[in-house]
Amino acid sequence: MNASEIRKSFWSFFESKQHQIVSSAPMVVKNDPTLMFTNAGMNQFKDIFLGNSKPFAPRVANSQKCLRVSGKHNDLEEVGRDTYHHTMFEMLGNWSFGDYFKENATNWAWEYLTEILKIDKNILYASVFEGDKDMALDKDMEAFNHWKQHLPEDRIINGNRKDNFWEMGEMGPCGPCSEIHVDLRSEEERKKVPGAQLVNADHPEVIEVWNLVFIQYNRKADGSLEALPAKHVDTGMGFERLCRVIQNKKSNYDTDVFVPIINEIANITNTPYGKKEDTDIAMRVIADHIRTISFSITDGQLPSNNKAGYVIRRILRRAVRYGYTFLGQRQSFMYKLLPALMNSMGDAYPELKKQQELITKVIKEEEESFLRTLATGISMLDKIIQQTKDGNYKVVDGKVAFELYDTYGFPLDLTELILKENDLVINRREFEKEMEAQKNRARSATAIETEDWVLLMEDDVEEFIGYDYLETDLTIVKYRKITVKNKSLYQLVFNITPFYAESGGQVGDTGYIDNGTEKIEIIDTKKENNLIVHLAKKLPKDLKSDFKAVVNRDKRQNIANNHTSTHLLHQALKEILGTHVEQKGSLVHPDYLRFDFAHFQKMTREEIEKVEKLVNQRIRKNFALEEMRDIPVAKAQDLGAMMLFGEKYGDVVRAIKFGDSIELCGGTHVKHTGEIGFFKIISEASIASGIRRIEAVTGVKAEEMIMTQHNLLLAIQDMFKSSGNLQKNIESLMADNSKLSKDLDGIKRNFINMKKRDLVDSAIDINGIKIITATVDPVLGDKLKDLAFQLKKEMNEFVAVLGANVNNKPQLSVITSDQLAQSGKLNAVEVIRDCAKEIQGGGGGQSFFATAGGKNPAGLDSAIERAKAFVTEKLQ
Repeated sequence: MNASEIRKSFWSFFESKQHQIVSSAPMVVKNDPTLMFTNAGMNQFKDIFLGNSKPFAPRVANSQKCLRVSGKHNDLEEVGRDTYHHTMFEMLGNWSFGDYFKENATNWAWEYLTEILKIDKNILYASVFEGDKDMALDKDMEAFNHWKQHLPEDRIINGNRKDNFWEMGEMGPCGPCSEIHVDLRSEEERKKVPGAQLVNADHPEVIEVWNLVFIQYNRKADGSLEALPAKHVDTGMGFERLCRVIQNKKSNYDTDVFVPIINEIANITNTPYGKKEDTDIAMRVIADHIRTISFSITDGQLPSNNKAGYVIRRILRRAVRYGYTFLGQRQSFMYKLLPALMNSMGDAYPELKKQQELITKVIKEEEESFLRTLATGISMLDKIIQQTKDGNYKVVDGKVAFELYDTYGFPLDLTELILKENDLVINRREFEKEMEAQKNRARSATAIETEDWVLLMEDDVEEFIGYDYLETDLTIVKYRKITVKNKSLYQLVFNITPFYAESGGQVGDTGYIDNGTEKIEIIDTKKENNLIVHLAKKLPKDLKSDFKAVVNRDKRQNIANNHTSTHLLHQALKEILGTHVEQKGSLVHPDYLRFDFAHFQKMTREEIEKVEKLVNQRIRKNFALEEMRDIPVAKAQDLGAMMLFGEKYGDVVRAIKFGDSIELCGGTHVKHTGEIGFFKIISEASIASGIRRIEAVTGVKAEEMIMTQHNLLLAIQDMFKSSGNLQKNIESLMADNSKLSKDLDGIKRNFINMKKRDLVDSAIDINGIKIITATVDPVLGDKLKDLAFQLKKEMNEFVAVLGANVNNKPQLSVITSDQLAQSGKLNAVEVIRDCAKEIQGGGGGQSFFATAGGKNPAGLDSAIERAKAFVTEKLQ
């Protein structure tokens, strides 16, 4: 069976067991602060397990796109080096929400593997939770007895808490699990060593294929377990591993999931696969990573320097680096693999094909950008190598290597490889120390501690009424304390709420709740796993009283203005630029709106004006809001509603219509477009290849901006004391300024020549080497380097130490002749580092030229004298 047939067989089997087959959720997670990416098939059902939503069906199955590269599930370093780890992978899964439990889960898993897929029963093993004294849990005999119906006891393995007890996190749903392992060794090898000894021992041919999780407990903040009222089943089977088993391959990468991509890599790089270990690893890494990057971009996550975007950029750069180091690829090439990927996975995931042009452009630009970074990093590393050798050292400072890694994105392993070629090593202890310090800073910045929820009353559903009402009476259902950056906050959940939770790019509402004796400010509203939580700095004294909730009306109105404007903007961009325009992200804030969209060139001023005019024209037409709540998604599609890639829509949706603009949207909007008042674009720029960003203001903020600009224009006009052609007057002033700057540069050059002559004449001689030390006029501060190299052109064996005080900031430069630096008698870096202490500064450079800046201008003369003494001692 090929990969496509295996995937379909899974769906068909569980459909026959009355499971509803659902589509994969996007790989990029939204509305869950604990996750950046979907790392397991259960993520999209997390709110059901937490009890925040009711199940839409008792039995469900699907194939889910997953990504594991950080945190607890970090497989990145194993990817490509072994046969079965991946960053992006598919997880086949079946779920029971309070319906069947361990018996059906084990029986159906066995039936599918042995009767549908015909896997040899003699090579299968199952593991069960062996119990744990610390958790006061006994062995899972229920699962053990079910497995005894299919397997002899010696092939049912006891598993510890690490391998056979599943937990969503430090708190929340959890339970024992049973893993199914397959022994792919030859019959002769199986006779030598029983497979039972190799289960969970990281043997490359005795691997886990399916994990059956039995969710039956809830872990509280104090670590204790309580039984859940409803028991659930959550299973996950690695699709790539399963294909390997069915296709009888030695590696996941030998299946038809990866072979077409690897063949294309071999063809493009002219490198045969299967001949050398390092090139084979490189090809596997690239084949894996191109899938991850492509699916992430498809699901709306572009490479960037922040959070999820940084993870994707890191994966992409890792692939580029492998191509650069082991396959000799000095030009971008990964984007050329996309046709092979489309052939392999495009039918199962049609969104890939629809986004192919965008994916191609983003990957190509990112590749080219990082290749430039690599070139810059190698140049910087060459200087570091030279400085290290000049100092007769063998170990490179770990802090310097970390700066290369952290600031310039230069990979550590590539640094080590190049250093090894130059008989140098890095101080790994220093590097790891810097890395750990950075991680600690990141942890401190994002650390959130949560306590258990305190339940005040039972309420199945928290109704949101904020589309229609900004005030309502309510009660608090539950609350919990959280600590963010050592500050205590409280999350409140109401039985009913008018507060809109941050979602879909729209920020959360603020306001207050009041019980007549106490007013509690709501500082933000967020959505966590389908639960609307309201943030407050303190708790009400009487938690069980009735409250009146009031949303901040002005803020909500401004948000509505901006959200409706994004819809009008989206429509206008399609009409002016073309139907290829698609939304790629947005931020709806009370002060402004931000709209990211697919377009492959900078907008002209004329295009921006046309878009503005079109949006404002529709604002003046005062279109009424036509809201269609809870309509079937198919009907919304028939109406022509715009749907966004990377979003997972349910069976029923909400559509928003203003004139001809129709979009699926859960946000808040104006009742009539005339409420917006005025729309003005304030910027248009690129944020990634093929992605543009518009920022705009509306209503009062647009009015404020226009008034500010108009007042500024009047002030400039007053400065010129002219009501005539202001543009002409400014152009004339700029021309005069340019001429004066050129004249000043000429004066400075003459001054440098004069100063150079004075410095040459002031040189003293020590053992045939001329020494120049001087503090020069501040006007030459920005020309200190020019002056130093002018001296170098005129003199042979010499060293010069020059200082200047520029705007109360001391500067130093040290330059030597090439002969002096190459002989090892004097190193400019050593000189600068010693004398810079007098100005409370530090510096660096090359053996023949180094510079420093400092904080203590009063120490400049002392620095010059100290350098003179240092140089004199060295030369004598």
